[in-house]
Amino acid sequence: MLPKSKSVPCPPDGPDTGAGGLPPRSDTAGPDRSGVIAAVADWSTRHRTLAITGWLALVVVAVLSSALATGDGARSVDPGEAGRAQQMVQAQDSGGSVRENVLIRSRDARGDRRFADDPELREVAGDLVAELRRTPGAVRDVGSPLVAHGERWVSQDGRTGLVTFEVAGSEGKFEANYMAAVKAVKRVQDRHPQVRLAQAGDHSLSEAVNDGIKDDLKRAETTSLPLTLLILLVAFGSLIAAGIPLLLSATTVAAAFGLLQLVSQWVPFNSAASAIVLLIGMAVGIDYSLFYLRRVREERAAGHDVREALRITARTSGHAVVASGLTVMVCLIGLLFTGVDVFKGLTAGTVLVVGLAVLGSVTVLPALLAALGDGVDKARIPWLGRRRIAAKESHLWRRVARAVVRRPVAAGATAAVALLLMALPALGIRLQDAAVTASLPRGVSTAVDAATTMQQEFPGAATAAQVVIDRADGASADTPEVREAIDGLHGQAAVGRGALREPITVVPVGDAMVVRVPLEGAVTDPVANRALATLRDQVLPATLGTVQGVDYAVAGKTAMPHDFAKQVNSRTPIVFAFILGLAFLLLAVTFRSWTIPLASILLNLLSIGAAYGVLTLVFQDGNLESLLGFNSYGGVVSWLPLFMFIILFGLSMDYHIFILSRIRERWLAGMEPREAVVGGIAASAGVVSSAALIMTGVFTVFMTLSAIEYKMLGLGMALAILIDATVVRGVLLPAAMSLLGERAWSRRTGLIARAPSAEPSRVAGA
Repeated sequence: MLPKSKSVPCPPDGPDTGAGGLPPRSDTAGPDRSGVIAAVADWSTRHRTLAITGWLALVVVAVLSSALATGDGARSVDPGEAGRAQQMVQAQDSGGSVRENVLIRSRDARGDRRFADDPELREVAGDLVAELRRTPGAVRDVGSPLVAHGERWVSQDGRTGLVTFEVAGSEGKFEANYMAAVKAVKRVQDRHPQVRLAQAGDHSLSEAVNDGIKDDLKRAETTSLPLTLLILLVAFGSLIAAGIPLLLSATTVAAAFGLLQLVSQWVPFNSAASAIVLLIGMAVGIDYSLFYLRRVREERAAGHDVREALRITARTSGHAVVASGLTVMVCLIGLLFTGVDVFKGLTAGTVLVVGLAVLGSVTVLPALLAALGDGVDKARIPWLGRRRIAAKESHLWRRVARAVVRRPVAAGATAAVALLLMALPALGIRLQDAAVTASLPRGVSTAVDAATTMQQEFPGAATAAQVVIDRADGASADTPEVREAIDGLHGQAAVGRGALREPITVVPVGDAMVVRVPLEGAVTDPVANRALATLRDQVLPATLGTVQGVDYAVAGKTAMPHDFAKQVNSRTPIVFAFILGLAFLLLAVTFRSWTIPLASILLNLLSIGAAYGVLTLVFQDGNLESLLGFNSYGGVVSWLPLFMFIILFGLSMDYHIFILSRIRERWLAGMEPREAVVGGIAASAGVVSSAALIMTGVFTVFMTLSAIEYKMLGLGMALAILIDATVVRGVLLPAAMSLLGERAWSRRTGLIARAPSAEPSRVAGA
């Protein structure tokens, strides 16, 4: 403790010491900004039954509010021209267009069997067409090698045939009709075992992707929750203490999802967003609980009673929790600047779950800790509980931080250069969504395997571009002039040559028409994108563009990701500027310094850049394919870098604000700046390491899932968090703070006052 001659006068309510007996803060910039937070937490500790009951009532009401949601909720619209085509189809109220394809090829490996001359293959094709037509009203517009212009349904080498059909029926009857078609294909396969039938199309591939997502998320939840509990047990050494973060997170997530069911009536929200909201909700709930529990233990170890320990915790860690929560929410709001519908629901969900986590951390969490008192440390883990409950500083990180502040230039430069080298591959990053045939590994889905084979024989057939044609006057688009223009597309699609491929099919959808045009290339690769540009910019203007009174737009599995990436990439600079600007302002207000937010932003950019570089090196360049179980398609998912930037920038601020708050407390108490850095790092390292370890563990689980997008997300997030919690917080942050010295906290106006300097040897023991 500081000598009395150098202490700062105590406030009227008596001495207010922090962890380890630090002297009081002195901040003459105005009233204590954490006063409201401390007052709310203090009220919760004095009325703990009411606070706990109120929180549970909020959760129950939020969950029950989902019953008010009726119908399917708001629909998202894809960006760009693909979204316009989607709206044109939805306006017809006819169920849209869903096309399936069945590949017919002999199981015989001989290379001389040609479809046109092989009676067995033609017999199977005829049997399949007849079987499909016998399904009452289930299918329409059956195409095969046996119809007029049947060569369009035969592969370039002549050995493989294709049967295509439209699944009929509105939403109420569609599933039954689809299953009837699937059973028809299976009956034909059973009658002809010597011939291989492989089905892939709009619905079968969508089902494969959705089933893969569900299986992956179920596996992630099953693996990550026990892993999280294990890390919490190691971190706290007590079953009760480890259960509190899970309790806060679980109730927070439950309340958020209940409210989201209601919000989804106006804002589109999908299953992928649900997984992200769940992940972020668990992350921030656990992080905030860790910060709170650790600080309470420190204050109890310093000799304070439970209520005083909670009051100091609310004023310190509680303030850091609210500041970091606001930063996370501000960062997430940046997603709205993309103008993409699917991000609206994601933004609403993540902001809601983070806001609830912050609310719970300053209300029900103090009430629970006040009610439990010392009982929070009961049910200790043998050989581990006593050491963990002591809540001591990290000797390892104290030694690391002290070594860094002695040579800040050398240590900081070495770490910065290492991260910059890791980030270098990101300069050549190619943002490209994975085709459905590349998103899941072979053997996971029969539909995906069929589409992969189909892509080799009939490029683009299973994932064809969809040209939607409508009339501006509301009349039917099925006119002789339109049919003649569509016939002109066949002249552009010589089999095996050019950007467009066969079979080109057309079906009426209400008053509109949907023309399917297979494109060359691997669905989302540069070749397919060039073919899409040829279709949009050259072929369609020369054919449909000559028909008066019609409007057309192109959608499909090439157009949608192309337009999505174009929209996101064009708005990314705006999103980055918004997040960086507001994060700077929030940190400047929180710490009353302009150097702190500037240094914080630069350090975060280093860790994120390093993660980008590794993603490029691994997934785009195809390294570690066998180890991680994926096949490189030569790119990185287009939405991932922006999403990672927003989430990592927000979540890393949790650790950053918590550590900086501990350093600032010591500086305000009179410590010499470098000693304040060492003490703040040592005091916060345990909880930051535990929180980061939980997040790293959860994201590492994602690397074991089947979808390549999840593998990218898992590796990128896990690596960035690991770098952030070690290299950035353990080396770069103390190096930067050491070099800044007094300039880190003081502004020219001198609004921050602090206790007079104390002898380092006396303060170091605080």
